[in-house]
Amino acid sequence: MGRRSNFFPLAAIIAGTMIGAPASAETLMEALALAYTDNPSITAARADQRAIDENVTIQRSSGLPFADSSISYSNNVYRQFPQISPREALSMNAQVVLPLYSGGTVRNAVNAAKLRVESGQFSLRSVEANLFQSIVATYMNVLRDSAIVELNRQNVRALDVNLSAGIERFEVGDLTRTDVAQSRSRLALARSSLQSAQAQLIASKENYIALVGKPPQNLEVPPPLPGLPDSAEAAVALALANNPTLLAANKARDATRYDVKSANGQLMPRVSAFVNGSQTDYLGSTVVNQGGIIDVRNDKAASAGATISIPLYQGGRPGAQHRQAAARESSAIEQATATERGVIAQTRASYALWRAALETIASAEEAVKSAELALDGVKVENSAGSRTILDILNAEQEALNTRVQLVSARRDAYVSAFTLLANMGRAEARDLGVDRAYYDPKDNYARIKGKYLDFDFAPRSKPISSSTADTPPQQPGTILIPGFSGF
Repeated sequence: MGRRSNFFPLAAIIAGTMIGAPASAETLMEALALAYTDNPSITAARADQRAIDENVTIQRSSGLPFADSSISYSNNVYRQFPQISPREALSMNAQVVLPLYSGGTVRNAVNAAKLRVESGQFSLRSVEANLFQSIVATYMNVLRDSAIVELNRQNVRALDVNLSAGIERFEVGDLTRTDVAQSRSRLALARSSLQSAQAQLIASKENYIALVGKPPQNLEVPPPLPGLPDSAEAAVALALANNPTLLAANKARDATRYDVKSANGQLMPRVSAFVNGSQTDYLGSTVVNQGGIIDVRNDKAASAGATISIPLYQGGRPGAQHRQAAARESSAIEQATATERGVIAQTRASYALWRAALETIASAEEAVKSAELALDGVKVENSAGSRTILDILNAEQEALNTRVQLVSARRDAYVSAFTLLANMGRAEARDLGVDRAYYDPKDNYARIKGKYLDFDFAPRSKPISSSTADTPPQQPGTILIPGFSGF
């Protein structure tokens, strides 16, 4: 599309390098790839999702066999004659209980947990997209602020030259003291604006470090974004089908339906089968009674059977649990609707902002050309005596303002376009071709869902993301742009 060319002129502004920076350039895709594996927000969200995955196994365990054993030792340290019990005993018991029917509570709890796993996977996609939005915005902020710093720096140099020339003309009587004072005042304001622009650039660089993990170095202007829609309606249709936040809310809503069914099961009978065995070793103890000393033989026993438990009254707990689950289902339904509304509004808004930014670019480009022509004309007219120094100063300020506006508009257009893609569910690692091993949360779920061993523990957690404590404070730097003359 022809509109893509709107982003490329920014390259003429940010084409230089930072003094002391490496010769190689850093691209937006490289920044996204680094954050994809090193940003603590996304690595923490992945760990949270792995924790959610385990809920399926936890809920399923209630319907699986349960086995336990116990060992006890007793010693009758005092026995009054006649001795009617052995002195020592070592008892061992073991049982296996197999739940056969639990009123559907386990089945429905497992289904709810599975849906929450899917909801969490969509939420993880949303975290990824939100992170990428922040990185794109910060990346473009560094480019924008770098250009604004250079524009202000060039403005200071131009005003400094104007002031020096004005002082010389004042000394020969060609200008008044007022003209010199106006030039000096405008130069002071320009220096103040430069300092503010430098501070803003430093803030943008620090934000970049917080997101990406390292300082920005010689950032390249990013390429055009693919897959942008032709209308707001098309954007909304894609968002309703693919937005991960909306998909996560819908899955969370569906999970609460199983919670209600699971609560119903609290009133149903429970059926389980059991097998248990016991053995008692009296360790050679004897019993003394009226017949004399008797050797006590060891005891062994085993039994098997089934248990049916029919709840009759539980203090109102099942009813309260059902009402609670129903209320949470109602809340989830409304939250899904609210999420849908928000997605629609955000998608339409980002589309409008993107198109408005494109129009602003066109207007700002025309304004820059006109301001430059006006500045040249005012300078010529000043030489002819029909314009004052103040007219030149005003024309220079207007030219600076239009250039800053153009830089900002290009930044806004790119960021709003990326936000639009994110709302449509098309701003994730696979969509963008991020050059890193793709993290698929389904892999962890597939790995752990068949685990049934009690001692299958996870390794000790270790830091994944790197610290930025050793990163030096950022400086505004000096941009070297050969032949830089604006846009």
